[in-house]
This record gives sequence, C-alpha cells and structure tokens, in this order.
Amino acid sequence: MLPFKKILCPTDFSEPACKAIIAATELAQASGAELILVHVVAPIPALDTASGAPAFDLASYQDELVRSARLALEERRRRRVPDSVSSRALVTIGDAAHEVTRIAEEEGADLIVIATHGRTGWHLRIFGSVAEKVVRLARCPVLTVPCHPEDAPAPR
Repeated sequence: MLPFKKILCPTDFSEPACKAIIAATELAQASGAELILVHVVAPIPALDTASGAPAFDLASYQDELVRSARLALEERRRRRVPDSVSSRALVTIGDAAHEVTRIAEEEGADLIVIATHGRTGWHLRIFGSVAEKVVRLARCPVLTVPCHPEDAPAPR
C-alpha cells in the first residue's frame, strides 16, 4: 500500500471536490504516484415516447454531457495538477459511488481521495452520500476531505 502508486480522486466540480484534488495532488507528488481524476455522469432516464411526446435523442444528449464533462475535467487537471505529477482524467456514466469503486478496483488504485459535502439531516437521508457509499464499497483505503460549513453548498 505505501508508497502509493495510483491515487484516484473523483470530482463533481464542486469547491469541496477541488480541495480533494489539491490533497490528492499533494499525496501523489510526495509519493510519486499517478493521479487519476474521475467524473461520473449520471445516466439519463428513458422518456416515455409512446404517449405521442416529441422524440428526444437521449443518446446524443448523453454523449454531449460526457463530452462536456471530459473538457471540464481536462481543464481542471491542467489547472490543478502540476506537470511533475503523472495524471489522467476519466469520465464514465453510471451511479457515482459504484463507478468510483469499480474504476479504483480496475485501475488497482492504492487510495481514493474524495470530498465530503457536509450534508446533514433530511438532505443526507434523501440524497445519500457518495463519499459514505465509497467508504463502504471500496476495497482500498479512502481518505475523505471534509467540507467545512463555510464551504458547504447552499441547500436547494
């Protein structure tokens, strides 16, 4: 496990996730590890077109979401990860927690660095916590980077 050879860092492009990228980058730099940034695009539920509603090209829309995420993730990698750190970006589609742990296993990651968003109460119960699920599902160590109240996203 030590020194780390591969560190996986998922991001949802939020401010807490940026802090996790900074932490993961510092760890990768200190240990000479490869840093893999990951973004998971949520699948789009199928629409019922049998009711006579206009057809919507879900595949093209999903492709555009993935393309846009790739561009944003590459930009984040260029801005936040120095050239001295070996890094790459991966974008996938699916359930975030399951995809993060699947990729970590496939890549042979030694560590996952993930941000928490500081959600509590009903918001946490309804929406769940990707970080909490990753901690439960991962087969490698997980470092959580906590979100402090001033960093937390405003409730919607």
